[in-house]
Amino acid sequence: MTDTSSAQQPEPEPRPTRPRGADRLLGGLESSAVNSAANDSNVVPITAAHTTRKGASRHADTFLLSPETSAKGKKSTPTAGKVRADALRMLGCVRIATVRQMAQVITAEDADGRSYVRRAMKKLAELGLAETNGKAGRHPIWNLTPAGQKALADGNELPVRPKAGTGAKAVLAGFGPHGIAVTDMVLAYGGRDHLTGWQVEVNHAIKETGLSFNTDAVLARPTKTSEVRLFELDNGTMSQARLAREVWDYERYAGHRVWEGARGTIGTTFPFWQRHRYARSKTFPRLHVVLAGKAEHLLDSRLKALAVDVKGIAVAVWVNTLPRLQRGESWYEIGVDDPDRRRARYPEPAGR
Repeated sequence: MTDTSSAQQPEPEPRPTRPRGADRLLGGLESSAVNSAANDSNVVPITAAHTTRKGASRHADTFLLSPETSAKGKKSTPTAGKVRADALRMLGCVRIATVRQMAQVITAEDADGRSYVRRAMKKLAELGLAETNGKAGRHPIWNLTPAGQKALADGNELPVRPKAGTGAKAVLAGFGPHGIAVTDMVLAYGGRDHLTGWQVEVNHAIKETGLSFNTDAVLARPTKTSEVRLFELDNGTMSQARLAREVWDYERYAGHRVWEGARGTIGTTFPFWQRHRYARSKTFPRLHVVLAGKAEHLLDSRLKALAVDVKGIAVAVWVNTLPRLQRGESWYEIGVDDPDRRRARYPEPAGR
């Protein structure tokens, strides 16, 4: 995972607001147990019919901001080298992206910088550092080559990610639309400001139980209680039952405990995730579920159904649709972190 040990603690997120129509959207569902959420200063206890916040708070990522502003306050034209370097960094984080998505990050917010990015990607392709293996509609999907990944590693531009793939196989297999939707989700969640804190397709596994799943995206953004945030995107391709099962997998992962001591014969038990994965976190990372790939009224129906399917889950779960997220609208909380309830549900592991 991305190393965040030296990162500065961000300011708490703004308190939630309640948008018009929230009660209608979730149909007056009962709230989950909210008392445990009070332990996290960045989570406001709410019911399923309330919203949590609007958009991500801004904490600038100094790696990817261009064109730069000159001393006289005028925006300068980005150099070709800088655009190429920023494109490599972005693809190293999100794995696959279109020119449109890269231009959203690399060039000024109020400018159309796609021409800069197209020239940069043509040059990177000539150098053997980037390639296309498919399209999203009419737009080529770009990914790094192994040589491009090595260039990033040699330049010490990103935290070491030895198991990260290039994304080429996923695009060739026809999964490009899902990856592009994940990149849209990253950008909608303030990706321009802290893009280099993201990592995609992060495996979470417990060998002893056989549980294994990939999280679509993980954002390394520490708070007082947790070092990362977890993101799952459903692009409208899975059944409602499978979507719910994937969300419940996070509770199963959070509920597994391990014994203290190498042989598991002494001491007390600890949560597996806290001992072996997120050792600097006090609470299990919040799961954000983003729904995409369908008409907006159908996404709202899936949101309501998911809230019912995961009612009573003992991990923090926030849900939104991609169109709402892109408009800066608020999240809905459908699950609350409750370590005591998790411990009651999952038995202590047997000592050796």
